[in-house]
Amino acid sequence: MIFPEYRARRLRQNETFRALIRETSISPDHLVYPLFVMPGKGVREEVPSMPGVFRISVDQLAKEATECLGLGVNSVILFGLPDKKDSKGSGAHAKDGIIQRAIKELKNKAPKLTVCTDVCLCEYTSHGHCGILINEVVDNDATLEVLAQTALSHAQAGADMVAPSDMMDGRVAEIRGILDENNFPMLPIMSYAVKYASAFYGPFRDAAACAPQHGDRKAYQMDPANIREALREATLDVGEGADILMVKPAMAYLDVISRLRDEFDLPIAAYHVSGEYAMIKAAAANGWIDGEKVMHESLLSLRRAGADIIITYFAKDMARLLNG
Repeated sequence: MIFPEYRARRLRQNETFRALIRETSISPDHLVYPLFVMPGKGVREEVPSMPGVFRISVDQLAKEATECLGLGVNSVILFGLPDKKDSKGSGAHAKDGIIQRAIKELKNKAPKLTVCTDVCLCEYTSHGHCGILINEVVDNDATLEVLAQTALSHAQAGADMVAPSDMMDGRVAEIRGILDENNFPMLPIMSYAVKYASAFYGPFRDAAACAPQHGDRKAYQMDPANIREALREATLDVGEGADILMVKPAMAYLDVISRLRDEFDLPIAAYHVSGEYAMIKAAAANGWIDGEKVMHESLLSLRRAGADIIITYFAKDMARLLNG
């Protein structure tokens, strides 16, 4: 049999060759670890639907930060479980709120850690929606001021970056404006620019106790069927002053990550969400897959699709694997 001049297998025959021509890489520098912070002292509660993920109290953050930094995971994103909830999500921007206290603790105990904060109201509202309800409907414009105040309170507490996840129209501009007016012109905004109304969020809502008490979020989060709309959403956020564009979820939306990478020159983040994490953990626990290898392959696929940043509950596990 006569073969063509090029044999693809020539450069696959050993690991040295494979590493030499490898097109995509991943390192701990690319990873952001989510942290769920709750009231109390000495608290470390495992989330039942997310093995290996914990809700922790503020006094446990220093230990978590030390572990992350030791692994080379230099960035975290904070989610808060407040002491109390109300219809307006007042705890989101309270000066002594759970996230505000968490930021101060981390910046005091681990100043080298980059602290990003989720900016949304769902964890703080008694109804579980991401904005202010008027006649049982989330009112976009009434929500903007509260989101802006929340972002400002995070900046004043010492956050390094804010990440609005609410999907209200115009919220990036509102946040950029209030940050600039209050002498935070250099604080970046990582916008959840393309956030779908996804079924993959179930375990997160368990972890953060933020499931809607009625209805759903389809009126403000995106339809999973749409990609052209994703480009419009991202374009709007770029125009409003976003510094990083995020796609959420990640693995089921690799095509969206790739399209954003092709269309925009801003950094692209991908949120490898709770359901994606939980499925891998469950299958591995049942012996159906090699969990470590599937974790690596999954996160590598996000980098290959074009993500510069990966927010993932696997951040520490992945860093351990990469560090050998």
